[in-house]
Amino acid sequence: MKRRILAAVVAGLAVLVSAAPPAQAATSATFTPRTVTSPHDTQYVAALGSVELPMTATQTAYVYSTLRVNNASNTTLADNEVRCAGPGGWTKNEVLGQNVLITTADAPASLRDISVTTRFLVHPGAAGTVTCTTYLRSANLGPGNSTMRLVSGELKFADTSVGNTTAGTPPQADADTPAGRVIALNSADNTTREPATEIFETAPVTGLSVFGDMNLMACYPEPADYDCPVNEMTAKVTLFVNQWKADGTLCKSDASATVTAVVRRDVHHLVVPLNTHFTALTGNGCVPKFTFYVKTDWLSGSTGAAQISSGLLPDSTSSTAKHPAAMSHAFAVTY
Repeated sequence: MKRRILAAVVAGLAVLVSAAPPAQAATSATFTPRTVTSPHDTQYVAALGSVELPMTATQTAYVYSTLRVNNASNTTLADNEVRCAGPGGWTKNEVLGQNVLITTADAPASLRDISVTTRFLVHPGAAGTVTCTTYLRSANLGPGNSTMRLVSGELKFADTSVGNTTAGTPPQADADTPAGRVIALNSADNTTREPATEIFETAPVTGLSVFGDMNLMACYPEPADYDCPVNEMTAKVTLFVNQWKADGTLCKSDASATVTAVVRRDVHHLVVPLNTHFTALTGNGCVPKFTFYVKTDWLSGSTGAAQISSGLLPDSTSSTAKHPAAMSHAFAVTY
């Protein structure tokens, strides 16, 4: 009798084990706080966390990564790079960042304790699992090593089903090539309208949440002796969203998301994030056709630039293998 009871228990456990659901891939990750030591002569590259998402061939997802750093012992580069890979060798890399200033710097607290958010859309165009990893890239801007504190951060798929255009593509404007592409800003070339989309059409929507994230650089081109004659650049950055009528004329325009940014020489490249909620109109010939772009106007100070793509970045600390990454970009999430 005891043997029969024991056998029944074992069989029951086997059923429970076989019925257990498969482990789910992580779609969000938080970053462990740590003190980071950054060298002067190369970039320190640290993987902070990864997420995975099984995707269909038509699916588009919204990736969101943010990190906060402070307590720098010297002015130190702090870049938030997200690298995604998927089926068929598909990859997508995005990076934004700036220098976090030394704790004792005579500067606003927002430049000594910074948060950098990198966000964009992924659309591999084939069925398979997409894996995205956040990397902290850092380097000491002075001789020797510097330290800074990674306070917090996270990586997640903020939306796993973003509406595509009727052409089946994500409503997004960004590019990682050619590597190192910048658009000069100065008194002679004082306006740029990139990144920008062509006119695209969606299914009928209530509206768009549009994002335009710029990396602006001060003192470009860099003097040979690194001595910038003017220590900051001032620029006005505006996110424009337009809706169009069936006859091709303008239905509605919104430029409410705007900021005047001051890019200090020691900050070097400043992240300027913008976001607006654009309510779509119907009637009077208005159709769900849209464009959006970021307009940057140089106002005063040093020469500067809008950074459209990074130079070739080392895959890991001291790596000879390198890759490009998109920088300034814009995209929309329909609702």
